[in-house]
Amino acid sequence: MAGAGAIALNAALPLAARAASFASKRPPLAKRLFTSAAVEAEIARVKAAIGDPELAWIFENCYPNTLDTTVETGLVDGKPDTFVITGDIKAMWLRDSSAQVQPYVHLTPRDPALRRLFHGLIQRQARCILIDPYANAFMKDPAAKSDLEWSQKDQTDMKPGVAERKWEIDSLCYPMRLSHAYWTATRDKSPFDDSWARAMKLAVATFRVQQRKTGPGPYHFQRSAAQPTDSLILDGYGAPTRKIGLIHSMFRPSDDACVYPFLIPSNLFAVSALRKLAMVHRQARNDAVAARDCEMLAAEVEAALKAHALVPDGRGGRVWAYEIDGFGNWLFMDDANVPSLSGLALIDAARRDDPLFRRTAALAWSPRNPYFFRGKAAEGIGGPHVGMDQIWPMSIITHAMNADDDATIIRCLRWLKTTHGGTGLMHESFDKDRPSKFTRSWFAWANALFGQLIVELAARKPAILAGRI
Repeated sequence: MAGAGAIALNAALPLAARAASFASKRPPLAKRLFTSAAVEAEIARVKAAIGDPELAWIFENCYPNTLDTTVETGLVDGKPDTFVITGDIKAMWLRDSSAQVQPYVHLTPRDPALRRLFHGLIQRQARCILIDPYANAFMKDPAAKSDLEWSQKDQTDMKPGVAERKWEIDSLCYPMRLSHAYWTATRDKSPFDDSWARAMKLAVATFRVQQRKTGPGPYHFQRSAAQPTDSLILDGYGAPTRKIGLIHSMFRPSDDACVYPFLIPSNLFAVSALRKLAMVHRQARNDAVAARDCEMLAAEVEAALKAHALVPDGRGGRVWAYEIDGFGNWLFMDDANVPSLSGLALIDAARRDDPLFRRTAALAWSPRNPYFFRGKAAEGIGGPHVGMDQIWPMSIITHAMNADDDATIIRCLRWLKTTHGGTGLMHESFDKDRPSKFTRSWFAWANALFGQLIVELAARKPAILAGRI
């Protein structure tokens, strides 16, 4: 880990000398877990368009990080299988694994090996959901007991193959979104077999159960831990709610417990993901019944959101709440982990130009959000997961993706360039005043998202990338 003094010294070197010091952080070719010709070509294409040597170096390190370090491919029952760890945690989160490969989906038509990787991941996620639709993370061996230290004594219905069992709506939304993205890019029906269809129908059924219209449902979770956000109140079923048609989420995408169980960004994500899933059911499988079931639930949740989840912004307008309970109580904040209020456009849960989304994201990027931090190194959003004054690069990346004006995008790129702690990679979080103090040096989701930002800017704002940041 480079100290702040080392970073300042590096910044003072002449540009040519600094460029020479940017040695690749990628593993040697022989030690890379997966290599895609299309991804390597994309790295070369985009890197050539970046005028800032340090930014180009970070992109080249980050964009392929998922493929280089986290992917294990193989066969299960003669079908492709892909297991994707998060980085320094050797388990597969449904959310993270989907987000980690999202930046490559547009390249799948050009690379049969990459299509096979996606095929394997879609199939693996389906098998995971069939093991337990309430779990957020899974072991590579579907018969193995969790080896995550913090999961050993959880009071819940733990099953073989499950690494952690925190019920989060987005854990099911992300595989729906990934399936749609792959289908849209390739029109390849092969991943969408009967096993996949059973898993997706179970996911939709789980959403319906977690509307809790006729009772609390089967899910409960408690953990003896120093952090209260690692457990649920009321015998593990969470805080009380009035049943209004929204889906209960016991945990946020940060894996922290919700204060109020109707997590609005995740419900908005569910509306979008269900409609995407309906398209795959209808087009890839000719299953109109399953498609209509998705669309009906999406319409019901959307109506409930519009009726109950809009709250005053303190300026005479309305914004989306972060969490509500259906009784009229609500919480406004934001957390860097997507789905977030700031990240709704990133996951197609809102249009980038939607005025309601813009107002909500602007309020989240302000002191009105208790987890918005402004320091000497940068400003951005964190969350309770790693504590106060810790900014998540993911939030800065999301802010840049939301922005249209060059000044905001350049400012975000400068923050990202100057807070990697000398590693050339993104982290989970860094201290707002001391970026050399960071969490998780190997966090593939953040690396993937940074790569996605740069690829998007190469198409949307090439003049920014061509200049010095």
